[in-house]
Amino acid sequence: MPYKHIFGPVHSRRLGISLGVDVIPYKYCPLNCVYCEVQRTNHLTLRRQEFFPPEEILSEVREILSTNPELDYVTFSGAGEPTLYSRIGEVILRIKEEFPQYKLALLTNGVLLKHPTVRKEILPLDLILPSLDACHQDTFEKINRPHPSIKVSDLISGLIDLRKEYSGPIWLEVFIIAGLNDSEEELECLSKALNRIQPDKVQLNSLDRPGAEFWVKPAGSRVLREVQRYLSERVNLPVEIIARIPSDKDELMVPPEIEKKFAALLNDHLLTTEEIAKASGLHINEVCHYLRQLHLEHKISIKQGEKGPLFVWKKS
Repeated sequence: MPYKHIFGPVHSRRLGISLGVDVIPYKYCPLNCVYCEVQRTNHLTLRRQEFFPPEEILSEVREILSTNPELDYVTFSGAGEPTLYSRIGEVILRIKEEFPQYKLALLTNGVLLKHPTVRKEILPLDLILPSLDACHQDTFEKINRPHPSIKVSDLISGLIDLRKEYSGPIWLEVFIIAGLNDSEEELECLSKALNRIQPDKVQLNSLDRPGAEFWVKPAGSRVLREVQRYLSERVNLPVEIIARIPSDKDELMVPPEIEKKFAALLNDHLLTTEEIAKASGLHINEVCHYLRQLHLEHKISIKQGEKGPLFVWKKS
């Protein structure tokens, strides 16, 4: 049966076998990042809400975890910013109590970590994966297109406070866009911020599937290696490249029934990621995963549309 709040499990480069838990309606987020794989933000907001009753989310989680699947992580992620959910702390605690054998992770843009209440709610997690793509306000605005009231200095302060209060691992992602945040000026500023934040590791990422804006391109292995070298020389932290290289293959291939469904949907129609998700009944994060693999296998083409990238099946 299709689930509203659960997707996967999928193989993740960062997290291994991960079951996704989505606690936010589609595209509620404080940022509108140019590289976002689930496309542009429809609801640019900082307001935390109880979007769904906790029990609605927990019932789906129980249904999956009660079958004892083999997982590396249960991950709060999805098509919006999870910390906007005002009862995320309660959901975290309930899962930890009922299924202590599973490790819980959070993917977050980190914007709301400046609030002590938000930090307190996520302390029981086993792993936190925030992001920081720039520390100059103008570059931050170009890449992340934040809610007007957001200052990157507050984001950095929130990450510093999280490190002081949270004893678990923090893996900080930096998304590299060549020409925007890979200059010496940008990287010098970033290295100073990283030394203040002190995550357990820094993970460099780049585009490997269509983002919200068509002009965003992969940084390339040379650029990523240069960024890695620069940061490694200036921060006393592990710096690793997690971006996919062109020859990479996903560990999890597209199931034949999903490929057949996508072929039928895209045979004569140009569709957005959101439209494919609605038509297929799949969670949008799963759709992104499968589209990436089908694109690597040269089975789909991508065209620019007003609402973002459009996908069509290649004719044989």
